[in-house]
Amino acid sequence: MSTYDSLPYRPCAGVTVFNRDGLVFVGRRTDGPEHTDDTHVWQMPQGGIDDDEDPYKAALRELYEETNIRSVEKLGEVPEWLTYDIPRDILGGAWRGKYRGQKQKWYALRFTGDDSEINVAQPGGGHHEAEFLGWRWVEMRELPGLVVPFKQQTYERVVKEFAKFARA
Repeated sequence: MSTYDSLPYRPCAGVTVFNRDGLVFVGRRTDGPEHTDDTHVWQMPQGGIDDDEDPYKAALRELYEETNIRSVEKLGEVPEWLTYDIPRDILGGAWRGKYRGQKQKWYALRFTGDDSEINVAQPGGGHHEAEFLGWRWVEMRELPGLVVPFKQQTYERVVKEFAKFARA
């Protein structure tokens, strides 16, 4: 077994935020070793789960720290953890080489606020650097084509699980 294969997955929470029209929030990532083109730079809010932190509480925290969004109601969750591996060639550039990828717990939330609540440039929670350069609402079916290729299978599963909350 290679060193890569023996590395653990980083625990993470992901959030699919639907507006009242059934569209999904995506943010344009600022940077990262995995971004190689201008098409696959979008993603839904997600982030690490702290030790002993409840995954749902981590999802809400990450959402606030990345978008300033607090006005939400829970619609559902993917029952199991989803995993993805990062490409071997960027291993040292992501999480200092400590993880081979992420295991993610995904939640669907309905945004009940006004778009003016969203602020990716100066999000809440004391984050010093913004994670997103911009944001937009998209149709759920678009999601897998907007993320980096190694996350596409995870996004396809999220789309399948949460399609019932999307715009008809």
